[in-house]
Amino acid sequence: MEPVRAPRPALEQAKPLPVDRLMRPFQDFARFGAAGGIVLMLSAIAAFVIAQTHLYEAYHKFFLHVIKIGMDDWIIDVPIGKSVKPLTLELFINDALMAIFFLFVGLEIKRELLVGELSSLRRAAMPFAAAAGGMIVPGVIYAAINWGTPQVNGWGSAVATDIAFALGVLMLLGSRVPASLKVFLTSLAIVDDLGALGVIAIFYTEQLNVDALRNAGIVVAILMAHNLLGVKKIHPYLLLGLPLWYFVLESGVHATIAGILLAATIPARQRINPDSFLESNRNALEVFDKARSQTDDVRRNRELIAAARTIELNCEHIEPPLHRLEHKLAGLCAFLIIPVFAFANAGVHVGAETELTGRVTLGIVAGLVIGKPLGVMAACFIAFKLRLGDLPRGVNWHHLHGAAWLAGIGFTMSLFIANLAFKSSPENLDQAKIGILSASILAGIIGLSLLLLTTRPAKKTDEQG
Repeated sequence: MEPVRAPRPALEQAKPLPVDRLMRPFQDFARFGAAGGIVLMLSAIAAFVIAQTHLYEAYHKFFLHVIKIGMDDWIIDVPIGKSVKPLTLELFINDALMAIFFLFVGLEIKRELLVGELSSLRRAAMPFAAAAGGMIVPGVIYAAINWGTPQVNGWGSAVATDIAFALGVLMLLGSRVPASLKVFLTSLAIVDDLGALGVIAIFYTEQLNVDALRNAGIVVAILMAHNLLGVKKIHPYLLLGLPLWYFVLESGVHATIAGILLAATIPARQRINPDSFLESNRNALEVFDKARSQTDDVRRNRELIAAARTIELNCEHIEPPLHRLEHKLAGLCAFLIIPVFAFANAGVHVGAETELTGRVTLGIVAGLVIGKPLGVMAACFIAFKLRLGDLPRGVNWHHLHGAAWLAGIGFTMSLFIANLAFKSSPENLDQAKIGILSASILAGIIGLSLLLLTTRPAKKTDEQG
């Protein structure tokens, strides 16, 4: 979607306080489109560099540290399927924090399916085709390289696209690429995430606890009842999300799927219509304006407070809960959860004994660097020739070629699936991480280079310049 130019908030027009001056550089950076991708990249680089130093052992042990609560060192045990494990920091990041990220992903998917680029078959055809081709071809390439070995189970590591990293690279190009290409890559990555979720749920679930699965179903039914009854407050859904997460974790299905289930139940409709919103706010502003004649001191003027509260409630009711929650989670995921996950999982030590050309590494590199762009381009070409979909407005095949390479940046989701596929094989997990890091860097450099070579900055009009 095109960025919306909203009016400046009153706070930005007020006289800045010392804390505003202190926070402004960070706020300006956060508004930069590539900010999330940059923070993610720096976190991964930091982890990888630390892993090559004498600090590696401390780094490794830190994330295996068991979380304890209270003076008596009470250890939290986590039921997973039919086994029980102590809650380590690594488990907390990968199973709890990432469930919040998957809630955010689920909200994005639902929004796109309802009102976004995936809301009509014609508009969704090309991103769906690109995502399908970009998952099938890399998976086949990885499986072919690792066929006949236990490592073939790791094929899911070679099929994912990292939306934050890929878009972060694309945003660096600014006006050189049309906004519609950014929308296309976002849609492709969202469909890709949907496919990756299916891969996790179907292929990386080992032992099922039927009782826990039934309990999770009961919680989902209660959440759906909240939606049907018209509950628009977010907090009841989030509170019910806690037992849902616990039961999904206990069932043996990966706990992050709870985030997707919760997202599917969050209401996507506003409570009031735009006409009611305008009329009520105009009346409130009139009351606010008249009340100012008594005093401008809000603390002493109850009418000013009442009018402001009415406007606040109207703003809450005009924005659908789905959009409101997605907006609240965006910064948390981009600048905390995903960087923390990257820092915890990208620290692979490369020593003399490390196998850099193992079949797992080669399979992932070939899948992401060769299979992704090949699959995306082939699927888009077939969809275009069959007239199932069109190229986005302003996008040509050169643009699409560059974006197809950027789709080869697997990173976050690839690391996540690798942890599931090779959790009992540290050696293969290290190979997978090396392959994912190498392929993501290579795909990003090639995609960025292709787009730089085949595009030019948009010319400024006289009015702009």
